[in-house]
Amino acid sequence: MDCLADTNVLVRSIDRLHPHHPIALGALEHILSNGGRVYIGAQNLIEFWYVCTRPVTRNGLGLAPSEAEKEIGQLEMLLLLLPEVPAIFPEWRRIVTSHAVTGIDVFDARLVAVMHIYGLTDLLTFNGEDFRRYSGISVVEPSTVR
Repeated sequence: MDCLADTNVLVRSIDRLHPHHPIALGALEHILSNGGRVYIGAQNLIEFWYVCTRPVTRNGLGLAPSEAEKEIGQLEMLLLLLPEVPAIFPEWRRIVTSHAVTGIDVFDARLVAVMHIYGLTDLLTFNGEDFRRYSGISVVEPSTVR
């Protein structure tokens, strides 16, 4: 299986105290050990940094920037970073316009745009409902990866 990982999977894979930690880690390990590829985009890393460095009191991990940088380095060693290309923005704009996307959901739409541009169909995420409106992608719940 080749898939794009949603940021929530990346965050849970390093948050040892979260109940989804073993599920996220297990799904990533299973895909990679069975010859699959897990992709990430710049959007994922930006969101990952945000959650990692946000205070615990505000639902973040409370990491120092140096710790977040180390974690991003680990992700880049294990997963495949898709380059930012000019085609992503017009595809994102088409998606948010055609689906009347508002608020924070614009970030999920950008991940979908990256998937469309790179021809990826599977999205590994704990938040499947956030992506059900988009055609051409399949939501993969980490707990189902075996």
